[in-house]
Amino acid sequence: MTRTVLLALLSHWRRAPLQLFTLIAGLALATGLWSGVQAINAEARASYDAAAATLGEGRYARVEAAAGGEIALADYVALRRAGWQVSPVVQGRLGGAKLVGIEPLTAPGGIGPAAEDADIAAFLTGAGQVFGRAEVLEALPGIDAEKVVAPDTAPGTVVTDISVALRLLDRAGFDALIVAPRQPLGRPALEEIAPDLALRPPQAGSEVGRLTDSFHLNLTAFGLLCFAVGIFIVHGAVGLAFEQRRPVLRTMRALGVPLRRLVALMMAELLGFALIAGTLGVGLGWLLAAQLLSDVAATLRGLYGAEVAGGLRLRPVWWLSGLGIAVLGTGFAAGAALWRLARMPLLAAGGRRAWAMADARSARWQGGAALGLIGVAVGLALWGEGLVAGFGLLGAGLVGAALALPVVLGAVLAIAARLARGPLAQWFWADTRQQLPGLSLALMALLLAMAANIGVSTMVSSFRQTFTGFLDQRLAPELYIETADDDQARAIEAFLAPRVRSVLPLASVETEVAGLPVELNLARPDPTYPQNWRFLQAVDRPWEQLAAGEGVLVNEQLARRAGLSLGDPVRLGPDTVLPVLGIHGDYGNPVGQVIVTEALFAELHPEVVPRRFGLRLDPDEVPAIRAALVAEGLPEGAITDQAAVKRFSMQVFERTFAVTAALNVLTLAVAGFAILMSLLTLAALRLPQLAPVWALGLTRRRLAALEMVRAVLLAALTALMALPLGLALAWVLLSVVNVAAFGWRLPMFLFPWDYARLGLSALVAAGLAALWPAIRLARTPPAALLGVFANER
Repeated sequence: MTRTVLLALLSHWRRAPLQLFTLIAGLALATGLWSGVQAINAEARASYDAAAATLGEGRYARVEAAAGGEIALADYVALRRAGWQVSPVVQGRLGGAKLVGIEPLTAPGGIGPAAEDADIAAFLTGAGQVFGRAEVLEALPGIDAEKVVAPDTAPGTVVTDISVALRLLDRAGFDALIVAPRQPLGRPALEEIAPDLALRPPQAGSEVGRLTDSFHLNLTAFGLLCFAVGIFIVHGAVGLAFEQRRPVLRTMRALGVPLRRLVALMMAELLGFALIAGTLGVGLGWLLAAQLLSDVAATLRGLYGAEVAGGLRLRPVWWLSGLGIAVLGTGFAAGAALWRLARMPLLAAGGRRAWAMADARSARWQGGAALGLIGVAVGLALWGEGLVAGFGLLGAGLVGAALALPVVLGAVLAIAARLARGPLAQWFWADTRQQLPGLSLALMALLLAMAANIGVSTMVSSFRQTFTGFLDQRLAPELYIETADDDQARAIEAFLAPRVRSVLPLASVETEVAGLPVELNLARPDPTYPQNWRFLQAVDRPWEQLAAGEGVLVNEQLARRAGLSLGDPVRLGPDTVLPVLGIHGDYGNPVGQVIVTEALFAELHPEVVPRRFGLRLDPDEVPAIRAALVAEGLPEGAITDQAAVKRFSMQVFERTFAVTAALNVLTLAVAGFAILMSLLTLAALRLPQLAPVWALGLTRRRLAALEMVRAVLLAALTALMALPLGLALAWVLLSVVNVAAFGWRLPMFLFPWDYARLGLSALVAAGLAALWPAIRLARTPPAALLGVFANER
């Protein structure tokens, strides 16, 4: 019996291949969008883990200079002689790669090259060895050390012995000392041996991983939204399949097939389809990730300094999650239909009225769920805090609005039907309302896709407009230069002083404020700053008070994380506590920042000599000053003009949102596909409603035109609902999610022409989706329409 029942169920798909294609394609597209995002995230996190493993980040405590800078060899020797089990590391840039030097004899296990057949003698003696990936080693400048390919090395990183690293980087001190987990008892305290050093405890997870968590969370949320849009297609296909198989289900129940077995076989049927579609979706996700990974890598490198491998590996974590979510999505899409089948009486299973009553009950439940979710969204907007609450607000609001769409459209169509004059208009509105349940899922997908497009495009355009103005303010100097050492810095500054309008030193050190890591920056008193910088909040004449050493400036990130307001004290040293004079926007910077005047910076950190400078001069003088600097021995690569810095910053910005732009387009395409598949699958079911109207004298061509008008009208109404939903989504992204994830809040701008173009695109997509079914209707033979009256219906 089981085999016979299963074959009877599968026969439906042979008779309806388009519906089978809709089911498989919808699920494969949804899974592909989700899997692509997960593949990108998995590759990025694998790169973070490899980078953290290089120096044992997150596993071992570290000793660092308390005020920033290098650790002297004498301090390292003193700690070793006192019994401290520490191992030095040094880091720097060599060509385009990050060079890491370690001391393998004292380093804790798991740090450095892990190859079992590594030649430790060659690593430590002679010219030494440099380990890294093949593409990174090829990009290194000419060095005398032996290059050894190590595929497991972190992307963009090479590892060598610390003596080789110091020689290649032309340095004498260390960046940090790694502290072994087991230390001898009775060792003296760190402050007794080296009071200028500080012990940093290990932190869970890598630093880069923590900085980029919010980026990947945003990417995952968008992937989940894309998956939800695709699942609407699957939901619609499964629901229509159950509707069309009513006679088969009724017959099998009447012949004695147990309800439990029937439901189990239908679940097995859907599971098989889910695995097939999931496999196809994983393949599509691989292709999508391969196309977008380079943009994501560039984004993470530009924003966070995180190196991500350019290649893509088939990691179980993402392809298994792709198959799993395909199965779960199919179960979710089919759950309502299976539940209705299991609860419906035997004799009611084949009746259209029974299913209509079940649909009416579902609609009431759907309306209640929509109100509940919208209420949750309002509550989270008023009282929620943090990133989880922000995404909860997004999820509840989007799903609640999608569930409310059929109710709102039904009410609008009912009002239009009451206002209609003439039998044709009344029939059109009534028929449109009757078709709404069959099209509601596709329209929900369109609503979510359009709202996501409006919300994300508003966020990106607002960010672009704000970021462009921010760059104009912050990148005021016409030239930027970087010197090689302290002596060259002093000489170049003295050389430039009489030749340019202003020389603005640029330097920073890492420190802590209110227990948070921050950058301490200096600002030389100069008209450039008050003329170009804009504050979110500030006291009167903040730059004058800063120049007098009467306070500090902080960025928005630090103000939010530390709860700082104007006038609040900021401790910069044992005897240095100054009030906050101003809070400024610092878009694109993931860390906190404090700005003090140049004199106070020199007093707090006399060992730091600024090596980078911004030069204010007339634009016409830039070529002459550049040539003069080259003549003074400054390399061309150490001189950057303002336009180049802005161009690089905007390139980073554009690549940052390349992924979301691609997902936006794909989501809208999936929604258009959902409308097309819904109209095609409903076309056969429409004949019993259209045949009487045709028999009354309405031509097939005019019926087809009305079908086109119906699709465009419903798309237009959906677009009108998508606009406020999309703007609400943009507000949540800018004012809630962005603040919780990155620490800054962006102003929101409106772009009416963009919304008009998007609405027009939606109408065109709906019209194109309705074109094929309309052409089929216009070419339907009269015999097929007449045959309706001879059927059982």
